[in-house]
Amino acid sequence: MTQSHPGISKAVIPAAGLGTRFLPATKATPKEMLPVVDKPAIQYVVEEAVDAGLHDVLMITGRNKRPLEDHFDRNYELEEALDRKGDRERLDRIRASNDLATMHYVRQGDPRGLGHAVLCAAPHVGDQPFAVLLGDDLIDPRDPLLSRMVEVRETLGGSVVALMEVDPAQVHLYGCAAVEPTGESDVVRVTDLVEKPDPADAPSNYAVIGRYVLDPAIFGILRKTEPGRGGEIQLTDALHKLAVDDGSGGPVHGVVFKGRRYDTGDRGDYLRAIVRLACEREDLGPEFRSWLRRYVTEEMQTP
Repeated sequence: MTQSHPGISKAVIPAAGLGTRFLPATKATPKEMLPVVDKPAIQYVVEEAVDAGLHDVLMITGRNKRPLEDHFDRNYELEEALDRKGDRERLDRIRASNDLATMHYVRQGDPRGLGHAVLCAAPHVGDQPFAVLLGDDLIDPRDPLLSRMVEVRETLGGSVVALMEVDPAQVHLYGCAAVEPTGESDVVRVTDLVEKPDPADAPSNYAVIGRYVLDPAIFGILRKTEPGRGGEIQLTDALHKLAVDDGSGGPVHGVVFKGRRYDTGDRGDYLRAIVRLACEREDLGPEFRSWLRRYVTEEMQTP
């Protein structure tokens, strides 16, 4: 018989990072507000949570992150100006961000790592399972990863991480999982997790990407987790304890993702994400693809 587990309604989005890889653009602008075509990266992430049925969103912020709150709030002056012009299309687009979800905000204070950021969500989340979405990973809405992870959690309990096979030479950039097969082709049992291992010591080439569905037992573990790699409290270290311990909190499973993922945390990948998404837009794609072909052809002919 299929076991039933409590449903999930809350999403946590850590957004307190300094964005140093994008300086000087992020000196006064949060990295999450950098545009990906014509929407800030953070809006894609909130839309993904909502599409998975999670309408209660807590954002973990820090100093200089006020624009994140402003983006998801009303801008009456702008709305009135567009209304007077009869610009219904743009008015609808800016109002869409106002009504996406019920938004909450809490400041992390000291940047002590992802594990500490997640722990800041404990008073809001309470004893409910919840999702964590990292803003650097944009998942194409045609490949509903998060809803699949929620489904796995509701069936199997415990916590669920998103896994993606990467080149073994790249595992040092990610948390890395040791896994065992299950009866489903896209679901594995996670038996160990290591944060950014040396390639020679990595248990596999399954990398943890920025989506998690977590059992509330994670909070008790995070409170006892000592700083790890980089002197920060690592969420991977806490999940390792859940994965190797058969006690409360349940098992850790992984959903193996083979869909479209856009990494906006790296400058080169950020640019590639913009090009890919612009090419696929119905309103921009045809003209942009035509220009891109001409540009690439001309560049390849240039000595």
